[in-house]
Amino acid sequence: MKSNELQTLATQLLNCTACPLRQGAIAPVGWFGNADSPIVFIGESPGGVEDNYGCPLIGPSGQLLDKALWAAKMTRDRVLTTNIVKCRPKGNRTPTIEEGASCATRWLEKELAIIQPKVIVALGSVALHYLGSPELRITRSRGQWFKSKQGFDCIATYHPSYLLRLSGHSQVTAKWDVFHDLEAARNKVLESIPDYNFMSIEPIDLFALFSKRTLN
Repeated sequence: MKSNELQTLATQLLNCTACPLRQGAIAPVGWFGNADSPIVFIGESPGGVEDNYGCPLIGPSGQLLDKALWAAKMTRDRVLTTNIVKCRPKGNRTPTIEEGASCATRWLEKELAIIQPKVIVALGSVALHYLGSPELRITRSRGQWFKSKQGFDCIATYHPSYLLRLSGHSQVTAKWDVFHDLEAARNKVLESIPDYNFMSIEPIDLFALFSKRTLN
């Protein structure tokens, strides 16, 4: 079963000390959601809240993502969320292209090989650069379909942290862009799996599922 394979991989991930990013983090942050999900949302790296709780996209960015998913008739327990980089960079800085490639080659590739998603949503530039090309720009590539190097169908959209930095009309416009991208991703999955249930009755409270971690 995919869930068992991912659990084995999660145990291996927690023991990873392959790069310097591990030194400044409580522990690596894996993935959350349905192992059988046909759609995977890939962000950049854990922030402080994610490092504290061991769940990807659980902080302010994740809460905004939850609202966007709900609007697009999806909930986090019915899809799968993960990151390119598994350990929080010090100061919540953006991971470099080299850090992204090193970590994703070691861990994300194994995740995707198990999950075999129909569609990947690249949340922001870090995911776009790894899945697509370092030359791509999110402002130009957002909403466009492309094939990842692994052969998966991908669509890029803005990372929710970017939306949080906007205000006024710019924020409203960008939120609508994200909504349409999520709808496009959902509809593409339904072309091949028309009966997949993307949505639970209520949004999932991730803080009810995860407890704060401590640095060992």
